[in-house]
Amino acid sequence: RLDEELISLWGKTGTTIVLVTHSIAEAVFLSDRVLVMSPRPGRILAEVDVDAPRPRSLSGSNATTYGRAADRVRAALALAESRGVAT
Repeated sequence: RLDEELISLWGKTGTTIVLVTHSIAEAVFLSDRVLVMSPRPGRILAEVDVDAPRPRSLSGSNATTYGRAADRVRAALALAESRGVAT
């Protein structure tokens, strides 16, 4: 429910929101762009665009778009791990 409230607030204000989360699903659902970061020192490992239209819903045709973006985030994490960058 908090996710929906955040989307509503963004829709009313248009203000840029930065959200830090460990949830790939939450990041993809709420974001237009997901930055995958390393642990200390925090560095950006990858940038993943989420091309789902707004307003967003967890059901319907956007599910495929969310799935593809989540797969790209997971791939960035896996690549970093395979290269020895702790995530």
